[in-house]
Amino acid sequence: MDLAVWQTALLSLLIVAVLLLPLTVHKIEENLEAFLFVCGTVAVTVSHVWSWHLITAALQDPVKITAAVLIAGLLFRQFHRQLQQLTQWSIKKIGLRHTLMAIVLILGLTSSIITAIIAALILAEVAVMLPLERKGRIKLVVFACYAIGMGAILTAIGEPLGTVVISKLSGEPHNAGFFFLIDHLGWYVLGGVIFMAGMASSLRENTIQHAPGAKTADTSDHSVKSIFIRAAKVYLFVMALTLLGDGLKPLAMKTITHLSDGWLYWINMLSAVLDNATLAAIEVTPAITDRSITFLLMSLIISGGMLIPGNIPNIICASKLGITSKEWAKSALGLGVILMFVYFLILAAVL
Repeated sequence: MDLAVWQTALLSLLIVAVLLLPLTVHKIEENLEAFLFVCGTVAVTVSHVWSWHLITAALQDPVKITAAVLIAGLLFRQFHRQLQQLTQWSIKKIGLRHTLMAIVLILGLTSSIITAIIAALILAEVAVMLPLERKGRIKLVVFACYAIGMGAILTAIGEPLGTVVISKLSGEPHNAGFFFLIDHLGWYVLGGVIFMAGMASSLRENTIQHAPGAKTADTSDHSVKSIFIRAAKVYLFVMALTLLGDGLKPLAMKTITHLSDGWLYWINMLSAVLDNATLAAIEVTPAITDRSITFLLMSLIISGGMLIPGNIPNIICASKLGITSKEWAKSALGLGVILMFVYFLILAAVL
């Protein structure tokens, strides 16, 4: 067996490990950031892609996201009470169901302007103020993160995926500008965001009173120490995904670059654990057709909601609310598979 075959086999096993171990091994689930960092380091080593450029990128890429998490955490610590009053006012005026629907709808539709990071930070803060059981709160966060991930793709500023696509298609023959992704994905994204808002409105209010002094995993902690710890975890998480993305890139380039739209659509479920901007950078070329663009991007943004590593909003909210990999997958994985099938049928029929 030659070196290339060994490399492919090892990287394939690594993907399986990243997918399964956080869901089945409790210690790994508790230390997900460190586990992904180790996996990223192994992937880069196996692929022989270590370089100063990669090390610099791994150190720099998380800085903006971490700074946003840190600054927002300190701001929310200062204005927590006002935000809580606004949330309670909304529940009193329009009811819990309509408040949940509004949260998902507004964050999903504005994430392309305020960015997915800011939308996720607002979501994580508001989620702990709602009268929901833990299970219901996790479902709300999952629905909203799906909506944020969909909405953020519509502009080049919403998230890195949109930036990569617009950049790679800015020349002939696509001449992609600000409204390019809105034109290609707008109606599909709008339908998805409205659907997620509807799902959120079906959640029930928590009627169980906790014992005095009891503390749940969802309790909001605004101490300076906890804010800095969360920011550090997000930094390590994003660094790990940078290493993992570059380490798995050789495998992706060998296996997916010449696949048809249908195969790419399903292969892109790797976006559940692999940065979708990395996959887009490999798959999107000026020669790509409009049909392929729609298939490719819809699969990437749906798959990104399935597991915690799939999208920055997932990472931020899971870190803030203490959501485990298993809890996230239980609420998001099945929903994501259903969405993949539904959108595949719609796109195949329409395009």
